[in-house]
Amino acid sequence: MPEAAGTARPAAAPRSSGFSLLGSELKVLFARRRTWALLLALAAIPVLIAIAVKVSSAVPPGRGPAFLDRITQNGLFVAFTAILVSVPLFMPLAVGVVAGDTIAGEANLGTLRYLLVAPAGRVRLLLVKYAGALAFCIAAPLTVGVAGAAIGAALFPVGPVTLLSGGVVQPGEAALRIVLIAAYLAVSLAGLSAIGLFLSTLTVVPVGAMAATVVVSVVSQVADQLPQLEWLHPWLFSHYWLGFGDMLRQPLVWDSFGSNALLQAGYVAVFGALAYGRFVTKDILS
Repeated sequence: MPEAAGTARPAAAPRSSGFSLLGSELKVLFARRRTWALLLALAAIPVLIAIAVKVSSAVPPGRGPAFLDRITQNGLFVAFTAILVSVPLFMPLAVGVVAGDTIAGEANLGTLRYLLVAPAGRVRLLLVKYAGALAFCIAAPLTVGVAGAAIGAALFPVGPVTLLSGGVVQPGEAALRIVLIAAYLAVSLAGLSAIGLFLSTLTVVPVGAMAATVVVSVVSQVADQLPQLEWLHPWLFSHYWLGFGDMLRQPLVWDSFGSNALLQAGYVAVFGALAYGRFVTKDILS
């Protein structure tokens, strides 16, 4: 029947702004105790390294992680050593926890249905969740680098830094190199975050998605060490993770950065598409 004159149609629910959703996501992410616990655990790595070196005798050259024997000469090497130690396991573990929780965590809590009814839109919500995971990928290496530089400056002398190429830079430029390494690692972890996002759309159990993301990271790194799989190495998302040594050369060498960015972009495209295909067809509201 036609509507009676003067009868107002119900107002359509306004769609949430992408920026407001992103702001809300970042606020929730970095307000969680779990996020702070992960960042504090990462910050504890350079602190433990610095204290261990401080209270022990001199480290013999060639023993332990790279740069370890230089820490007593220059505290800024705490940051470089801690980053090198963190990359194979601790950073992927932290990123796997955050990325694996993106969609599965909301589904497990029952808030995913509310977010989609709001309405936020599935594609927009997926992009916002991935942006939040990327924000953590930036925060994680920065935390290790800043904490390492701070504790190193507090416990050891700080002066000009000798780079891998033999050049010497002042502490200010060395701090900039730490930021560049953090940027390199943020790009490196982008592919893993996309994999975690996809795995998170497959389940409502966030712990399962987190564990699967970490396992994929470990498998990729193990495969990268097997000479029998040398043909596969350039295609593994972890292949260039330790290539940040190019940020410690004079002049800067950007080859690894470019190859790494291109590889990670491919993983983001493939697993982003898989996450999209899974998420937009997933029955969430029933």
